[in-house]
Amino acid sequence: MQARADRAKRIDRDAAWQVKRTELESVYRVERTAGRELAYAAYRQREGRSLDDFATWCALAEEYGNDWHQWPEELQHPAGPAVAAYAAKHAKTVDFHRWLQWQLDDQLTAAQATAVQAGMQLGVMHDLAVGVDPNGADAWALQDVLALGVTAGAPPDEFNQLGQDWSQPPWRPDQLVEHAYEPFRALVNAVLRHAGGVRIDHIIGLFRLWWIPKGAPPTEGTYVRYDHEAMIGIVALEAHRAGAVVVGEDLGTVEPWVRDYLRERGLFGTSILWFEADREGAGGPLPAEKWREYCLSAVTTHDLPPTPGYLAGEHVRLREKLGLLTRSAAEELAADQAQQAAWLAELRRVGLLGDDPSVDEIVLALHKYLGRTPSKLLALSLADAVGDLRTQNQPGTTNEYPNWRVPLTGPNGRKLQVEDVFTDPRAAALAEAMKQIVHPPV
Repeated sequence: MQARADRAKRIDRDAAWQVKRTELESVYRVERTAGRELAYAAYRQREGRSLDDFATWCALAEEYGNDWHQWPEELQHPAGPAVAAYAAKHAKTVDFHRWLQWQLDDQLTAAQATAVQAGMQLGVMHDLAVGVDPNGADAWALQDVLALGVTAGAPPDEFNQLGQDWSQPPWRPDQLVEHAYEPFRALVNAVLRHAGGVRIDHIIGLFRLWWIPKGAPPTEGTYVRYDHEAMIGIVALEAHRAGAVVVGEDLGTVEPWVRDYLRERGLFGTSILWFEADREGAGGPLPAEKWREYCLSAVTTHDLPPTPGYLAGEHVRLREKLGLLTRSAAEELAADQAQQAAWLAELRRVGLLGDDPSVDEIVLALHKYLGRTPSKLLALSLADAVGDLRTQNQPGTTNEYPNWRVPLTGPNGRKLQVEDVFTDPRAAALAEAMKQIVHPPV
């Protein structure tokens, strides 16, 4: 199995799961101590119906496939009597999937506790996606409060000129009100349970979300508004209860007042270096001292190539290959090179870069530049740390690109294990630079 994984160009998560499932079943069959049995019972009681629905969906999916729309009609809604009968008949399989979630909960508890004990102020920062798989467990269990005939996305912008369709069903505003926002509150509560912080993807979607009718292109979508006071209020309240920081990904098309609204309620924003332009000046790079303070700042994002790839123009070539550009690749590359030249000039202006620098020197200088900003939180991409070139996720695609299945590699294309990161000289240099930003040498 490991030899086959080493030869593969993509991460095969299905194959890995089959191996893990066999071993996990062996562990599940081991008799639990009385204390562990009590802990498991308490967990099941705490999670209640949502855990039961998820575990039942997993059992059904193993028999009928991962798309619940293709299941027998009587099994397509969790409240149906046929679903209850199926869960009773396959109680052991359902309980195995409950038990897996308990194991995950235990591991998340341990990870957060270990991180804090090691000296991290926040510990683990989780990520809350903008939506769910339309064919998955959440869409099946929450179908009464989701708009299943449309998908969420984003209108065209500078970096995704044909718009984006994320293939995810959005919340129905009317049904959220009908259910007193309980499904959303439960979601936020769950993601903060074992975290010192959470990054909320496309937090603008809690104000308004671009709805795309099924079968239509993203350009034919429209904005649907939500009660942002209710939704942001729930986020702020749950974060206060958990003692956690909230970072909103507020990139893309944003109404000007929204960032002020989030800041006034204690939520951080997001700044990505390549997107920070001095719109009040000459339009070049925004000087470090003008960046936002209550913000998570980074050089790149998971929706762009790692910085070495970005410097090589990989994001333009990939979008051209996938048919996502609305002007020629030559025009895109020219504009991109002009932007990069402006940033290199800014790095030289502040004394962080010399002439004829290497890619590694540019990447290091860009991250040191983050330290010149007043931003409270800074981020370093794992892919940047090891010099990877390839995009992990390409917005606007589903099957056209192997999103989240690209193994981590160094600049030479050699696959890396997690353990390799700790001995990688690039990672060490960038980590040291970030450390000196947080704890300047005396």
